[in-house]
Amino acid sequence: MTEPVGGPWRVWECILCGWIYDEAEGDPDGGVAPGTRWEEIPADWLCPECGAKKADFDMRLVA
Repeated sequence: MTEPVGGPWRVWECILCGWIYDEAEGDPDGGVAPGTRWEEIPADWLCPECGAKKADFDMRLVA
């Protein structure tokens, strides 16, 4: 995986169901293109697995 301009890709985990949002992969089924930074996702976006709000995600540290 190539690092984009502005730093490495990050991943975010839903605290309710554990679904992972990877900035490199996006959420194409949810209308979020690959390479979309977390900050660029609309506030009304919902977890595709359980329907949790964007606020219910935490950044996950990747080794």
